[in-house]
Amino acid sequence: MKLRVFREYFFILIGVTITAVGLDMFLVPNKIAAGGVSGIATIVYYKARFPVGLTMFIINVPLFLAGVRKMGMGFGVRSLFGTATISLAVDLLAPVLPIPTRDPLLASIYGGIFAGIGIGIVFRNRGTTGGTDLAAAIINNYMKMSVGVVLFMIDASVIIAAGITFRSAELALYALLTVFLTSRVIDIVQEGFGYAKAALIISDNPEAVSEAILNRMDRGVTTLKGKGMYTGTNRDVVFSVVTRAEISILKELVHSIDEKAFVILTDVHEVLGEGFKRRV
Repeated sequence: MKLRVFREYFFILIGVTITAVGLDMFLVPNKIAAGGVSGIATIVYYKARFPVGLTMFIINVPLFLAGVRKMGMGFGVRSLFGTATISLAVDLLAPVLPIPTRDPLLASIYGGIFAGIGIGIVFRNRGTTGGTDLAAAIINNYMKMSVGVVLFMIDASVIIAAGITFRSAELALYALLTVFLTSRVIDIVQEGFGYAKAALIISDNPEAVSEAILNRMDRGVTTLKGKGMYTGTNRDVVFSVVTRAEISILKELVHSIDEKAFVILTDVHEVLGEGFKRRV
């Protein structure tokens, strides 16, 4: 138990550091205020030369206190750790890290990727860096607004404010690109790449299809009880997960058994278990 907790805090620290690198090397030097608390801190930095990390911490403190008050202290420990370490990392790394590009397009792309990887690692280890996610959760508790809607409203407001402050619609558009990339990379880090496919197969000969997948593809099969609402007929639905390389084999196999079989394939981002990835 203690080892698991230590591991989680260690990876939260790694994630926070990667996020800080993205801010210090790409986003802040190029005036890309990609929403959230870091975006507000970027605006404040260029208007008042106040350290970005310290500004982030000052904004996050009342959010943290409100979160603890509303959701309990169990919520607060990881949030406090993430909030404090990201603020510290941003200000400690800023003087020593190089600025590899002054191209706002490259900065928005790589800044979004770094931020997405870092925040994704933090989320995957049950942590948080505070900021707008925390604000959205609090507002959701009080006003019952969707977290997604609140996040969009906050990020959009910060991006618009940055565009007005820096007198550049282009910088606002680059910030929007960064927000999009960050969210997509966070999803990839948490869920993994779509390296597998789940197959639902409706066939008049489910036993033969199941046996072929089990014996000829060496993949597990589960049958689900289904009912055709038009015909009122009860039937077994064959469910299996295969790798991308096995999709063509599966389709050919099913077709050879039942040409009229109905096959549904959908992306699977993470598969834990025998034949795929072991849960660590």
